[in-house]
Amino acid sequence: MDTQAPRADATPGAWAPLGVPTFRALWLAILVGNIGTWVNDVAAAWLMTELTDAPLMIAAVQSATSLPMVVLALTAGTLADLVDRRRLLIVMQVWMMMVAAALALLAWSQQLHAWSLLALTFALGAGAALAMPAQAATTQELVPRPLVAPAIALSSVGMNIARSIGPALGGTIVAAAGVAAAFAINALSFLGVVFVLLRWKRTPAAAGGRAPPESFIGAFRAGLRFAWHAPSFRSVIVRAACFFVFASALTALLPLVVRRTLQGGAGTFGLLLGCIGVGALIGAALLPRVRARIGGDRLIVGGAVGYAVCIALTAHATVVWAACAVMLVAGMTWIAVLSSFQAAAQLSVPAWVRARALSLYIMTFAGGMAIGSLAWGSVAQFASVPLALRIAAVGTIVASLWAGRYRIGDVAHLDLAPSGHWPQPIVAASLEGDRGPVLVTIEYALAPGQRARFHELMAALGESRRRDGALQWSVLEDVARPDTWLESFVLGSWSEHLRQHQRVTGEERRLQEAIAQTLAADSKPVIRHFLG
Repeated sequence: MDTQAPRADATPGAWAPLGVPTFRALWLAILVGNIGTWVNDVAAAWLMTELTDAPLMIAAVQSATSLPMVVLALTAGTLADLVDRRRLLIVMQVWMMMVAAALALLAWSQQLHAWSLLALTFALGAGAALAMPAQAATTQELVPRPLVAPAIALSSVGMNIARSIGPALGGTIVAAAGVAAAFAINALSFLGVVFVLLRWKRTPAAAGGRAPPESFIGAFRAGLRFAWHAPSFRSVIVRAACFFVFASALTALLPLVVRRTLQGGAGTFGLLLGCIGVGALIGAALLPRVRARIGGDRLIVGGAVGYAVCIALTAHATVVWAACAVMLVAGMTWIAVLSSFQAAAQLSVPAWVRARALSLYIMTFAGGMAIGSLAWGSVAQFASVPLALRIAAVGTIVASLWAGRYRIGDVAHLDLAPSGHWPQPIVAASLEGDRGPVLVTIEYALAPGQRARFHELMAALGESRRRDGALQWSVLEDVARPDTWLESFVLGSWSEHLRQHQRVTGEERRLQEAIAQTLAADSKPVIRHFLG
């Protein structure tokens, strides 16, 4: 199954990635798998309402799905940047198929109880958590570079198609054949992804082999260090956490609204979830125009406020048709916020750390949903479902307005492709990669009147050095020669410094070119390397 590039003079359309056989096959297989997952989620949530009437236990089903992503996401992201992603994905698909089969067998034999349901739901979520960063980072291996953006958009479309079909299908299957049949269908849905992955032959270039390789612990730390020193990505994490903790109330408590307020069954529950998916599809079609008109930051706030209104209206819904209308709007506002976060998370990080960064975003999303679900389930159990929804609605608005101070900006125009503009260090003899620490010094001679501008640019450069691996960074002025400054930064090993050469991007090239404009005429930075 080969990747076929489009003609050089063609402008890629929204559906163009489906012309690549490997991407098309995997996209369809994942679509089927996601539909199976929604069928499973509906069955698990509804079964819990039959096993217990405790709101906390019912809300815990969503938490059991989300918590593995909190615990395992960063580990999964690190693995996805280090190992063969294809093999990792195959192993995880087989694991999830086995867990879903166990759910089906236990449900069929009437041996599935509340705590065993939660435990197996957690195990299923663990497989998804370990697969998700690798799956997200694989897109750029499947299609040529001009098709990456529409491929990411198509992945989002696939998820929303599954969200539109899966819940309604799940409700119908549960009502007609029972939860065991729903769990069995989910188990079968993983076979397609396994088949496509087995046929996919990754090329050495796609496998991402780079020298020198990172250790797991080193890669893990590098991912955390990057996220801490990347302002745009850090803003995504903060704003996402503030939104998801409160927004989780709607889906966590919806089964109780259906059973207690609407007096409905599994079919009604699936219908409402399907309406959310349809609303998300409508919202996805409208998003490009809205985002172009008001910008990403305003879109996030507006979507959050709209979603909060839907949470509040759900607390007072008494008829199914009105609840369906609310769910449609909820889907539109949900996708406005979710897609904005996902796009910003992907566009604000370079390729070398993409899976690890996406795993941090996934962990934030899952953590917010898990913690929020337990919190709102507790409020509903000790007070009431309508009160929990009203409090969550107010909290969504307040938290989103407060988090608006963390601006994401226009990350689409960041040039994060490797620039390769750093010259290779000159060494007197060959060096072992694990030797260190390494001290790098750069001496600058400023032009008159450039001190303030130099300080501003160097502050941004310091963040860049730390993102790319520096453990320490400083800039000092020579007391004997005014306006002569010495920048220094320390890395753990010579290999880490060589990786730093590979990590610099077009944005850092621009920054260093701006710093060069502040230097004295005919002056160039003097670079030295010292090895411990």
